[in-house]
Amino acid sequence: MKRVTTAVLIALSAFAAHAQNKLTFDGALRRALEVNNTIERSQQDVAIAQSNKDYLLSAVMPKITLTGDLTRNSIEQSFGGDGEDSVTILPRNDWAYRITLSQPVFAGRRELRAYSQAKIGIENAKEGSRAAQDAILLRVASSYLAVVNADRRVGVEQRNIELAQKRLDQAQAFFEAGEVTKVDVFRAETAMKAAQRLAAVAVQQREHAVAQLRTDLDLDGSIEVIAPERALTPLPSESDLIARATSTRPDIDIAENNVRIASLEVQKQRGFWLPTVTFDGGYIQQKTPFPADKYSYGALRFTVPIFQSGEVYARVAAAKSQQKQAELDLEDAKLIAREDIRRALADLRSAETGLQLANEQLEAAQAEYEQAFDLYRAQEATSLDVSTSETSLADARRAVAEETLNRDLAELRVWHAAGAMTDAVDLIHSASNPSNGAGK
Repeated sequence: MKRVTTAVLIALSAFAAHAQNKLTFDGALRRALEVNNTIERSQQDVAIAQSNKDYLLSAVMPKITLTGDLTRNSIEQSFGGDGEDSVTILPRNDWAYRITLSQPVFAGRRELRAYSQAKIGIENAKEGSRAAQDAILLRVASSYLAVVNADRRVGVEQRNIELAQKRLDQAQAFFEAGEVTKVDVFRAETAMKAAQRLAAVAVQQREHAVAQLRTDLDLDGSIEVIAPERALTPLPSESDLIARATSTRPDIDIAENNVRIASLEVQKQRGFWLPTVTFDGGYIQQKTPFPADKYSYGALRFTVPIFQSGEVYARVAAAKSQQKQAELDLEDAKLIAREDIRRALADLRSAETGLQLANEQLEAAQAEYEQAFDLYRAQEATSLDVSTSETSLADARRAVAEETLNRDLAELRVWHAAGAMTDAVDLIHSASNPSNGAGK
C-alpha cells in the first residue's frame, strides 16, 4: 500500500519537476500584454480608426487628375477651304489630354464634422483596446491564481493522503495485534482510495487552469508558477472606486465619446441646408485646333439647396434621436459602473469572511483530528471517530484553499470594475525588476 501511495505522490509532483515554463505573476501579465492576440486585434482597431481619419482628411484636400484619350474616327472633317486656311475640326486620328485640379471650398462644414468624428473614433478605439487589455489582465491573473490554488490544492490532497496512510498503518497494526477486526483495515483502505481519487481530480483541475494560461500567453508545454509574494495594490475607499469607475472606465469614456459623435452628427446633417462651393482648375491640350489646341481654365462652382422635400429635416431629427440615445446610454453606463463596484465589494467582503471562517474551521478540525487520533491509538476511540475527524480536517484544508482563491479573485474583480487593472497589478513598477519574467 505504501508503494501505491508513493507512486501517487510522485505523479502529483511530476508536473513541477518537468515544467518547461516557469512563470512569475508579473512576468505572466507582462507577457500577456506583449503576445495576446485579443490585445493585438484591439490595437489594430486603433490603426483602422487612424486610417479612417486620414481618409476623411483627404476629402477636403485638393485632388489632381490626368485624363487622356486616343480616338479613331470614320471620317475627317475640315472647314475654311484648302491649304493653310483649312481648320480640321474632326481629325481621323484624334488625341487629347487634360490635367484637372479640384479643391472643395465649402460644404456646410460637413467634412469638418466627419473629420472630428473620426478623431473621436480613434479615442474610442484606444479605449476599446484598454478595455481588452483590462479583460485579458483579469483573465490571465485569474488563471494564474487558479494554477497557484491548484498547486495548493494538490498539496492539500497529498497531506490528506498522508492522513489516510497514517490511519491505515495504525489499523493494520491493530489488526495484526488482534485488537480490531478486518473492517477497520477495509475502512482505512477505502479512505485511502477516496483521497487518491480526489488527488487525481486536483491534478485535472490544475491542467484545466494551465490550459487557459497557455492559451492567453501563447506558450506550449508544462507550466510551473510561483505564488505572488506581494499583494495587490491596497484598495481605495468605495466612494473613490465609484468616482474612478464613473469617470475613467473604458466603457464610460466610450459612451461619453459617443455623445460627442452624436452631437457632431446633428451639426453635420444641418450642413446639408447650406450651399456647396468647389474650385476647379485645369489645363487642356488636344490635336484639334478648334477652338484652341491648348488652354487652361479656372471655375468656382456652387450648389444652393432650395427645396429638398423634407429630406434634411428628417436626417436632423434622426440625428437628434441618436444623440438622445447616446446620452441615455451614458447614464446607464455610469449606473452600471457604480453598481458593479458595489457588487464587487460585496463579493470581496463575503470572500474575506469565508476565508476567515475557513481558517478558524481548519484550526478546530486540526485540534479535533489530533485528539481523535490520539484516542484511537490508545484504543479509546473507534475508527469511525477518526474517519469523521479526518474527513473534517480534509474538508477544512480544501475550504481554506478555495476561499483563498475566491478572496484573490474577488479583489481582482473590484479593480476590474473600477477600470484600473493596470494599477492593481502595478505593472509599471514590476517592469523595472528584470527577474520577474517567464523563462524556459
